[in-house]
Amino acid sequence: MVKEHHVRVYRSEEKLPREEQLAHKIAVVAADPVAVADDVTAMVINRIIDNASVAVASLNRAPIVAARAQALTHGPSTGGKGAKVFGIDERVSPEWAAWANGVAVRELDYHDTFLAADYSHPGDNIPPILAVAQHVGSSGQDLIRGIATGYEIQVNLVKAICLHKHKIDHVAHLGPSAAAGIGTLLGLNVETIFQSVGQALHTTTATRQSRKGEISTWKAHAPAFAGKMAIEAVDRSMRGQTSPVPIYEGEDGVIAWMLDGPEASYLVPLPEAGEAKRAILDTYTKEHSAEYQAQAWIDLARKLHAEHPQVTNPANVKSVLIKTSHHTHFVIGSGANDPQKYSPDASRETLDHSIPYIFTVALQDGSWHHVDSYAPERARRADTVELWQKVSTIEDPEWTRRYHSLDISEKAFGGSVEITLNDGRVITDQIAVADAHPLGARPFAREQYITKFRTLAAGLVDEKEIDRFLDAAARLPELAAGELDQLNITAATGVIDFAAAPKGLF
Repeated sequence: MVKEHHVRVYRSEEKLPREEQLAHKIAVVAADPVAVADDVTAMVINRIIDNASVAVASLNRAPIVAARAQALTHGPSTGGKGAKVFGIDERVSPEWAAWANGVAVRELDYHDTFLAADYSHPGDNIPPILAVAQHVGSSGQDLIRGIATGYEIQVNLVKAICLHKHKIDHVAHLGPSAAAGIGTLLGLNVETIFQSVGQALHTTTATRQSRKGEISTWKAHAPAFAGKMAIEAVDRSMRGQTSPVPIYEGEDGVIAWMLDGPEASYLVPLPEAGEAKRAILDTYTKEHSAEYQAQAWIDLARKLHAEHPQVTNPANVKSVLIKTSHHTHFVIGSGANDPQKYSPDASRETLDHSIPYIFTVALQDGSWHHVDSYAPERARRADTVELWQKVSTIEDPEWTRRYHSLDISEKAFGGSVEITLNDGRVITDQIAVADAHPLGARPFAREQYITKFRTLAAGLVDEKEIDRFLDAAARLPELAAGELDQLNITAATGVIDFAAAPKGLF
């Protein structure tokens, strides 16, 4: 059974034993050679396909173009053969492949998610772990084990330790999880993984301003940076370099000064020795390119579009009130007090964190598209702007309770809506989870992951290459050492214009 570990701050004179430190306990889990269950392996394959889908769709977006250009200036290092950059058939140093591929995976906000005490996109673990695996010539089984660990550690940290309450970006849980996953992949000993986890946490703790107000392109780079730092932390630790100790519990550590303070107390669940790593099965992916709390609202808006077409015309609508969880209201709703969330000139990154905008467009269109729904001309359409300004959110304690519930059968990421018409009628409806959620109307299975990939890759990747990649992903457990390059995808001729890459320092 999963064991809960009590984590608190210790004064320096208390001398917390290394074995009792959270970073060490994480390292012990990572070093445990427990076998990976078949259903976990299947989900790892699903998420590799999912990441590839959204990375392909991002190949010509500005953050990816810039990150890829940076990566291509850093050839393979001497410790291995290098790793592949997504979309092209070229090797670079693994930390830079993780950087470019991490940005590609994250840019559209369109891959998997896990929400509990904090937020996360656990699929962000895959680019750094895969990059190292390609660099050193690991096997498919090695990669599966590494990814299972990355998910296990990130999900369990997210279950227990809230970062956003203190305005710390959620990638502070990703640095340690990616380092742990790489440790598993490489079969490193507990001490080396322990030092890697500490260094990765220390170097990836930053504020949430990257997800506040006028959201910048750094939102896509932040998890890629965490993955890159995790690789560098592992490299330093393998060379005998040490990290701040204890990094979580120290008197001047992360918890004492960045999180809940000297009196903090957490219960962090971790698998015991010999217990399978199954946390990836608690995570869920996105059918729509938008922040996860928006997924259910897009589905509900599509339903209302079909059932009550009159609500799409602002001339008929007096107000739209969304009752939802604390997180949805305060982070992507009107409770954030971000005027940019109601601005037709806002960036795509901002609009994808605006429930008022997303609900309005999905309500009017009855659909959602990863490009068209965010187009400047779509955001500036007069009837959209008029209806958009009538949408507001409030926190509903019951939806907040369900959001934080540990019971998967009642955990919810939606809410209820009241649309008041000018003639006095009120239309109400509600939704608990997105249609694609495991408990939703149309849960994602392998078929849906493949469809998502084929849809997003259409016109960007040749059909033969699409088929080749999907076959390789399905055979992941059978891929021998050195065969993981097959998980890269090469874009069709002419899709990537290298001459258009921006110039920089490197």
